[in-house]
Amino acid sequence: MTTTVESLQLTLKAKHDLLTNHAVFSAIRTQSDLRLFMEWHVFAVWDFMSLVKRLQADLTTTSIPWYPPANPNAARLINEIVLGEESDITPHGAMTHFELYLSAMKEIGASTRQIEQFLGMIRKGVAVPTALKRVEALAPIQRFVNSTIATCLEGQTHQVVGSFFYGRENVIPEMFQALLKTWSIAPESVPELNFYLERHIEVDSGDHGPAAQRMIDEITNNDPAQIREVLEAGIHAIDERHQLWDSLLAALQQSS
Repeated sequence: MTTTVESLQLTLKAKHDLLTNHAVFSAIRTQSDLRLFMEWHVFAVWDFMSLVKRLQADLTTTSIPWYPPANPNAARLINEIVLGEESDITPHGAMTHFELYLSAMKEIGASTRQIEQFLGMIRKGVAVPTALKRVEALAPIQRFVNSTIATCLEGQTHQVVGSFFYGRENVIPEMFQALLKTWSIAPESVPELNFYLERHIEVDSGDHGPAAQRMIDEITNNDPAQIREVLEAGIHAIDERHQLWDSLLAALQQSS
């Protein structure tokens, strides 16, 4: 029996609510906890941009010679997101949100060695699964990143945008609000991270989230089969994030 759009939407909402209220956020009580959180989470900050770039490649023209995109509305929406994510105006000037996160990590003394070694390998053309193993990323991190990259490489455009919207843009503002609300860290003690979190809450809820929702409408053109696959991709992305948070929560509890 074919799963209905309505039942998928109900499942997605339930999983969304569980994720945004995950106990991992309230488990961050010390600077040491926060450093551990960021050393895990930075890989999710990084692989987010592969979703963005896959959508930019699909919805705009990045080849030479250039030709007009098939859907100018979708092209504009993803280009607006790329502008903010890849060259936002920050206290350090224009920079990527990923680099801003690295700066926040260094501010509190979190190690960036592993992610920087990983990026060095990626720049040299090492495959993501291989690079993750070589830097000895923990198994839950490997699983999460490999799942994201598999979506980027194997998913159809509408599935990628489903993962992007439901697994990221639609859930990140509430996750970050929960973190700011429940962690036992004074925001003024981590100004760069606080800026990063507040900035994402602002742009994802106010601009990028609605833009991604409109992209879904543009890409699927209300085709029921595609909408089901969009929702299924979103559910899968949320499930993967939940598993990452479950593992991180266990690591935080073990270290306390």
